[in-house]
Amino acid sequence: MEFNVKSGNPEKQRTACLIIGVSQPRKLSRAGQQIDRISDGYLSTIIRRGDMDGKSGQTLVLHNVPGTLADRVLLVGCGKDKDLNERSFLKILDSLSKALDNLGAMEAYSYLTDINIKGRDVHWKVRQTVIQMEKNRYLFDQLKSDKKEPPKSIRKLVMNVPSRRELSVGENAILQGNAISSGINLAKDLGNLPGNICTPSYLAEQAVRLDKTFPSITTEVLEEEDMKKLEMGSLLSVSAGSRQPAKLVSIHYEGASKDDKPITLVGKGVTFDSGGISIKPGAAMDEMKFDMCGAASVLGTMTAVAEMQLPMNVVGIIPTTENLPDGLATKPGDIVTSMSGQTIEILNTDAEGRLILCDALTYADKYNPDVVIDIATLTGACIIALGHNPSAVLGNHSPLVNDLISAGKKVEDKVWELPLWDEYQDQLKSNFADMANIGGRDAGTITAACFLSRFTKKYKWAHLDIAGTAWNSGEKKGATGRPVSLLTQYILDRMEEKDR
Repeated sequence: MEFNVKSGNPEKQRTACLIIGVSQPRKLSRAGQQIDRISDGYLSTIIRRGDMDGKSGQTLVLHNVPGTLADRVLLVGCGKDKDLNERSFLKILDSLSKALDNLGAMEAYSYLTDINIKGRDVHWKVRQTVIQMEKNRYLFDQLKSDKKEPPKSIRKLVMNVPSRRELSVGENAILQGNAISSGINLAKDLGNLPGNICTPSYLAEQAVRLDKTFPSITTEVLEEEDMKKLEMGSLLSVSAGSRQPAKLVSIHYEGASKDDKPITLVGKGVTFDSGGISIKPGAAMDEMKFDMCGAASVLGTMTAVAEMQLPMNVVGIIPTTENLPDGLATKPGDIVTSMSGQTIEILNTDAEGRLILCDALTYADKYNPDVVIDIATLTGACIIALGHNPSAVLGNHSPLVNDLISAGKKVEDKVWELPLWDEYQDQLKSNFADMANIGGRDAGTITAACFLSRFTKKYKWAHLDIAGTAWNSGEKKGATGRPVSLLTQYILDRMEEKDR
């Protein structure tokens, strides 16, 4: 879809569909009031009769409204003004998106950017409109032989800004919205692909493709022989049972001076997780193709950053492998040596994500990072603790954790902090190695982060557990693209902080 911004009075817009907000109880927005005046009360009469009372989710299409140049006027319910917030605004956009499908209009002009969201400016509203509209248009049907015909939705959406002075602000918001949407869609596509297509080699190929697409990106792929030389015994213990070779992918985006320390993102890339010898139950095991969504979010974020050409340095590191049972697979009780030199007793081969991440986190230190953020579908315990709304965040640097929480609130990609106290470290004690790879049933998300923290002492680090947010199950099964929005917003916030 094409997005534009414009500044002007609603009655002067020659468009196939003019979009006006109505809040409860039966209250026209400012643009709606202007249309009502020039139409001799046409809109207020419709509302007074009860056809539209402004409830969130309501829509009403009007044709040939007097005094307008628009073929149609689409009234969109916005709910009560006191209830308007970031979340409700996205729901309003969802209603808009559904109404525009099969409407017959090829383009529309929206005044929903007039809605007052406390603390959110026109840039935020324009950008979120782009992201949400693109989100609702996403369709994954690449592998279906009988493809559904997409709805005859609009091809162009123009959003109003208060004055001509804000046109450049709106254009920048569209640039960001399109870039973030590209990143989200890439992350969704990769997550939705089956494990027989999206292998470790396939993920590496996508990273190489970024290298070829963007001059600012350089990609390096390490093979298993390279990892053996680096003594990444922990990562290689997971790939031992797979016929697909593991890869360690590094994507370096250089948008600033070489002296600027990079923000470093490390994404778990287990392209299929059977649990290994500690095999998972069969029910819903197909969803373990989503165990590489951390890696997908890194690829998506790097895409967004490159498309926006941000003046920042960002490094993405992706350890990627399958976790399968085999005669050569790692067994419970085996002890391996990580790249850091620390030894690990593997009590459960289904706790494999931390085993590949720990070597990647040690490797990350070579980039002299400003901060390191790892992203992983790491623990089912995270779903028990937090459900499917926020991701969990833990870390060794409170300002970094707080910045991620703040970024998540801005884009409705929320995270919730869990404690990373030393008391939990005792659960990782081993009689035979420096540590065990699991800490028992209690506080599983926290002890997994405690494990990772032992490999991140040289830098500022945060861990995002996205096990509950990376994909949906059931009728709407599919990757969500989270937390690309959160990561990109964090980088944008850091850019603004740098410019001050």
